[in-house]
Amino acid sequence: MISSPKDATVINQPSLPRHRHYKWWILVSIYTILVLIGQSGGNLLGRFYFDNGGNSKWLATLVQSGGFPILIPYLLFFSNSTSSIRNPSNITKRISPMFIKLALIYLFFGVASSGDNLLYSYGLLYLPVSTYSLICASQLAFNALFSYFLNSLKFTHFILNSVVLLTISAAVLGIQGESPGPSNIPKGKYIVGFLCTLGASALYSLINSLIQVFFEKFRKKDTFSVVLELIFFSAAISTSVCVVGLFASGEWRGLKGEMEGFKTGRVSYVMTLVWTTLSWQIFSISSLGLIYEASSLFSNVISTVSLPVVPILAVILFHDKMEAMKVVALLLAIWGFVSYVYEHYLDYLKSKTTRASTNSISDF
Repeated sequence: MISSPKDATVINQPSLPRHRHYKWWILVSIYTILVLIGQSGGNLLGRFYFDNGGNSKWLATLVQSGGFPILIPYLLFFSNSTSSIRNPSNITKRISPMFIKLALIYLFFGVASSGDNLLYSYGLLYLPVSTYSLICASQLAFNALFSYFLNSLKFTHFILNSVVLLTISAAVLGIQGESPGPSNIPKGKYIVGFLCTLGASALYSLINSLIQVFFEKFRKKDTFSVVLELIFFSAAISTSVCVVGLFASGEWRGLKGEMEGFKTGRVSYVMTLVWTTLSWQIFSISSLGLIYEASSLFSNVISTVSLPVVPILAVILFHDKMEAMKVVALLLAIWGFVSYVYEHYLDYLKSKTTRASTNSISDF
């Protein structure tokens, strides 16, 4: 967190940014592992849902945000540990223009997230899996573009190398896909799917960059409770939108028959939805944690790494055909990820040198 300087000495002495401390590396490593677990688990369980008779787009969208109630105990714990909650005199200060502004921000992120998830659902419905994966790879390029304009991202050789390698990795994964797509989908629907997936990739990247702006401009002095608040209230709004869509579309009428006809049984149907919800909740917390601790581009880099990881896991869990291009995509993804992390390591060394030089001058 950035603290307010109180005198000229503090102003003239550069502080060590949060991401330069060794604890940052540990925290980011945990978030990275959780992002890979959450996103891979959510995608694999989503595939399991559709492969075994699930067909509700709104339900598939709902499970991506519907797990927010499990955050209530953590939200209360972190909120009660802040001075603004312990001191009643500060509560009235929060119910003010800032309170209204935060409510509007949470509303925007909630509605935008539900729309983004729905666009992804329509894209997957109307496109071959290979084409869908290829277009999804564009979200990293979109994120780099938005980060440049909104988050003051400085492009270095290692960052550009990482973006290019991870994009190529996802593209290779998409090009080699053998899924032909639904033969009964008209050409017009194919175009709709293409535009929906491209729009979803751009919107997802824009949301990530705006979340970073939110952390930096509005809640930069708070703790991890800020991340929990953003997840909880945005997910609550997104879930409400999905519930309305589920009933307005009439898909709710077919859910009972969908559960009855699920190939692996009713219990499997329910557990699939439950674990899918938990997986996406883990992904949401950890990905926002990466944005809070590092940047939106870093979070998107980790998300893109999972694209070639999922097919490898599918080979193990679903006995998919193992292909050389999947291995190549995974190696490119690892190379791109290492390149990005190495850039942060160079920044870490540079910050240590700068801090040491500043301390030496002060002692002199």
